[in-house]
Amino acid sequence: MTMALTQHTQGTDESLLTAWQAGDRSAGMQLISRHYDAIVRFFRTKAPREAEDLVQRTFLACSESAARFQGDGTFRAFLFGIARNILYEHIRHAMRAGRHVDFHALSVADIHHGVSTEAAKRAETRILLRALQLVPIESQMLLELFYWEELSVNEVAEALDIPVGTVKSRLHRAREQLRGALPEAPTDAEDPRSGQFLLEQWLGKLDE
Repeated sequence: MTMALTQHTQGTDESLLTAWQAGDRSAGMQLISRHYDAIVRFFRTKAPREAEDLVQRTFLACSESAARFQGDGTFRAFLFGIARNILYEHIRHAMRAGRHVDFHALSVADIHHGVSTEAAKRAETRILLRALQLVPIESQMLLELFYWEELSVNEVAEALDIPVGTVKSRLHRAREQLRGALPEAPTDAEDPRSGQFLLEQWLGKLDE
């Protein structure tokens, strides 16, 4: 088993997935290990209390639907797409039966009052995370996938099942929503301790 894992360590996501589909469990373990932390981050900022269960459900769904991956995009975009569906299913179930859920309007803070930001150790990062949890969930996902996980625009489009052009316009709107949601904090843009300074650094990628 150790030799098999070593053999797969440098393999691409796609080659690992192919081997996993062919029955190589060590390839599947390597693929899960490679993306585990990113999926944990995805859920901890949106459903912290249920994150562990949602992570397990995501990888189970991935194993069950792996055959649907045709290689047209990247595996991580495929995986985040599954995570998004698991999250939405969880939220719909948690809300009142029959209630329409608008993920372009509903925020994590609307669902979890006083939601935890313990995932971030630095105080200024906690400020930014809190602001992210105040914007609509769809916007939060866009920003986190693009900036924190560094998915390309094409990968974000695949993960969220929207056109590439829509990703670009929604990223612009999400950036403005995040600026508006930034909690009270030092606002001197030249002060590295400032939440605003951190936000501008984080969002600067869009202006490149």
